[in-house]
Amino acid sequence: MATGKPPAGGAEKRNQEGKSGQEGKPTREKRGVPSGLWLRCGGCGATVFRKEVEQRLSTCPDCDFHMYLSAAGRIAAVLDDGTFEEWDGNLSPTDPLEFEDKKKYRERLIAEQKRTGLRDAVMSGSGMIRARRVAFGVTDSAFIMGSMGSVVGERLTRLVERATEQKLPLIIVSGSGGGARMHEGIFSLMQMAKVSAALARYSEAGGLFISVLTNPTMGGVAASFASLGNVIFAEPKALIGFAGPRTIKATIRIELPEGFQTSEFLLEHGYIDRIVRRAELKSEIARVIDYCGWS
Repeated sequence: MATGKPPAGGAEKRNQEGKSGQEGKPTREKRGVPSGLWLRCGGCGATVFRKEVEQRLSTCPDCDFHMYLSAAGRIAAVLDDGTFEEWDGNLSPTDPLEFEDKKKYRERLIAEQKRTGLRDAVMSGSGMIRARRVAFGVTDSAFIMGSMGSVVGERLTRLVERATEQKLPLIIVSGSGGGARMHEGIFSLMQMAKVSAALARYSEAGGLFISVLTNPTMGGVAASFASLGNVIFAEPKALIGFAGPRTIKATIRIELPEGFQTSEFLLEHGYIDRIVRRAELKSEIARVIDYCGWS
């Protein structure tokens, strides 16, 4: 369920902080050292200079670990400067089930909107990639773990439909650690089928869909549109799958292969087409668009 009502507070900033574990976590403040200058890498555990990490598109200068990058950051990294035109930015989620757990869902939405500056866990629109116009969407794990609520599904469906109508290459960057958003029940589950059906129509029309998987891409996102690309890229060491490794291990009760559900493991087994570092993603997408005759 969606509405055009703007989010409370009207915050416009994009959250640039890490989301889980040690990834992008600020180090303990030291006496005489301004806070926020350093953060801890979630890959090698090194303490690294925040400004250098940001200049490297939120990757570690020591081990190249790909840290969290916000939706706005990914748009800036992939699209040509100043070319992004947001579509359906007025859609905001509602609370059709009046859901409540530790907090009322309506209150949780307001808090997330204020904290992240996003209306929901997705941004979509059009832009240019090295002067090639594309339809572009990106999900963001900062907003309720990037779970796929009704607004996420609606915006992605409209994105795919416009790409079909305007005959544009379609790029969706998936950074969603959540699947269906339980707060919206069946309304959330329906989004998997809705986006997938739109992609089927796009494919029948001869469209080119490039899916980019980042850390993490899990749940209903991985089980629907993220897996349906004509070409599937993934960032290094990204966690990709439906259920998490611990859940699978507890269910089947056997040891999982080393690196299970990482992009490297999935590349070896044919699930993805190529692992692409963040700094090279823009060029790789442009190369695929040209190779497929869409330039």
